[in-house]
Amino acid sequence: MRLAVLFSGGKDSTYALYKAMEDKENEVVCLISMISDNKHSYMFHTPNISLVDLQAEALGLPLIKKQTAGIKEKELEDLKVAMYEADQKYDIDGVISGAFASKYQKERIEMICKDLGLQCINPLWGKDPEKLIREMLDNGFEFILSSIAAEGLDETWLGRVLTYEDIDKLVELNKKVGIHIAFEGGEAESLVINGPVFKSKLLIIESEIIMEKEHTGMFKIKKAELR
Repeated sequence: MRLAVLFSGGKDSTYALYKAMEDKENEVVCLISMISDNKHSYMFHTPNISLVDLQAEALGLPLIKKQTAGIKEKELEDLKVAMYEADQKYDIDGVISGAFASKYQKERIEMICKDLGLQCINPLWGKDPEKLIREMLDNGFEFILSSIAAEGLDETWLGRVLTYEDIDKLVELNKKVGIHIAFEGGEAESLVINGPVFKSKLLIIESEIIMEKEHTGMFKIKKAELR
């Protein structure tokens, strides 16, 4: 199948791309990224979303980008336009999403796919979050946290590559304060900087940590390049 990937540059969409590529009958032909003006969008990842261009270059895949105001439900119309464009340009058979626990996202993406006559593939759906995030590290993915918004997380989590020890800490935080181990509840957003599907590594040259309050902040990347 010829497939497009709904791509935010975060761990879930990147790993979903990787899992889909494991099936030799699949060919990933393009990426689709939504650039939302609303940082609290129900559907789309926003921290450091501008880096999808560099990530697409690192992946060696063409990128379709669409702007959206990020208004709840109306943003789905913008996504549909982007998916339709991908179909017209690259003759796709289906769309890959990184949804693994959010019924809100999964159901809406499936609805758009149905309207466009496309298959919706969710290779991560229903996976155990701890096993999933450990599997990402096992397979050589490197990712940082671009933002945090949860008790138990502080600015020391921002901008550094997550390790197995960090996952151990997240397991403990899950027991203590209920944080989602893979951040599905919006506790954090991630950015993939390297992995087995990347031809180049994303190198962060200039950045800034901006904290809104004790457990809420972002790692703003001002300059990055591929190496």
